Amino acid sequence: MYLIDTNMLIYYTNGSIPDAFRPKMDQILAESFQVSIITKLEYLGWQGFDSASYSKAEQFIEYADIIHIDSEIEKQTIHLRRKQKIRLADAVIAATSLVNELTLLTRNQDDFSDIARLSILNPFN
Repeated sequence: MYLIDTNMLIYYTNGSIPDAFRPKMDQILAESFQVSIITKLEYLGWQGFDSASYSKAEQFIEYADIIHIDSEIEKQTIHLRRKQKIRLADAVIAATSLVNELTLLTRNQDDFSDIARLSILNPFN
């Protein structure tokens, strides 16, 4: 099971996913299209969309299971932020992945590299 980071949704939307990983990405989206509420906000707030592509993005994200911030994710986010320097949005995404025992699908591996127990899949490696 996976938690999909914002950058992966943008790459997918733009057709920039590596060709070798595209079948796996399609499978993940069909079986485990889970994102943090932060990813939904970042994705729909991305300024790279024109009007038509934004409308498609809104429809696309409706298929996702949105994981909202609950008390366990709050606690884990606070723990991560107190322990290391990490942006709030990344801390929430990492905490969501940890609390729900999901592998984080991201290209921004370096943003999360110091987080113990966080499983990461980077299709660009």
